[in-house]
Amino acid sequence: MKLHINRARKPFSKYIPLMVLMLPGLAYLLINNYLPMLGIFIAFKNVNFTQGILGSDWAGFKNFEYLFKTSDAYIITRNTILYNAVFMILGTILAITFAILLNEITKKIASRFFQSIIVLPHLISFVVVGYLAYAAFSMDTGFMNKTILPMLGIGEISWYTEPKYWPYILTLVHLWKSIGFSCIVYLASIISIDSEYYEAATLDGASKWAQIRRITIPLITPVIVMLTLLGIGRMFYSDFGLFYQVPMSSGAISDTTSVIDTYVYRGLMVTGDMGMASAAGVYQSIVGFILVLAANYIVRKINRENALF
Repeated sequence: MKLHINRARKPFSKYIPLMVLMLPGLAYLLINNYLPMLGIFIAFKNVNFTQGILGSDWAGFKNFEYLFKTSDAYIITRNTILYNAVFMILGTILAITFAILLNEITKKIASRFFQSIIVLPHLISFVVVGYLAYAAFSMDTGFMNKTILPMLGIGEISWYTEPKYWPYILTLVHLWKSIGFSCIVYLASIISIDSEYYEAATLDGASKWAQIRRITIPLITPVIVMLTLLGIGRMFYSDFGLFYQVPMSSGAISDTTSVIDTYVYRGLMVTGDMGMASAAGVYQSIVGFILVLAANYIVRKINRENALF
């Protein structure tokens, strides 16, 4: 009996060092992701700071009713979904394109240089990116108004009061900043492809374009599908820095720059309506949770079907 207990304990004790290494990550996950969930009841309260959060009167679903009766719910939901859909489609296409181009660079030094240049924007804070955008689009001293537009014979544009330009600006900024990271992921997948496939295709007279269509794209399709489904799972979450820092929180363009994340922040910090902000956050979390479960189900189904073949 004693021998049996010792054998049962041995596999567990073998993983103790790994569990100790895991503790900081678990602590961060608990503090940053799970403890704040205790505040979900704020969405169902009429928060009065003189009475305190716990002492405030219950409001039921009034915060949700007020949110969905206004146009704000439609605007922030539309912007969040459409921006993320465009980011995902264009980002995937461009990341794969750059990964294929980088894979064609044979000189190691040149390849490392271009990889570093592409990844560099990903490491820049959105606070810095916001001021770079302001340096480009400022009405008085901006690079666009003072240099580019006069060369094209176009008059000055008040960028921070014209909503129609910002879907394009935000898309370009997002692609510039995030495409490098995705590109490296796809590049790693392309590098792992056996070179014998390309050698056989070359002997058969296949062009580079034919090799990309017949070999590269099909063999990295599982990675494309996986990253796309993970992106769908986060369709209701936006990059707060992109939508808040880059437009400089300009109210004149809020109809095209407001997403759920910025709406929650403004509801809390600007209007002071904690109940409304919490209701919007709960709405985002529930829909995001459903999308994550759906994406996880699809990934598991695809993996199961691939395993059968």
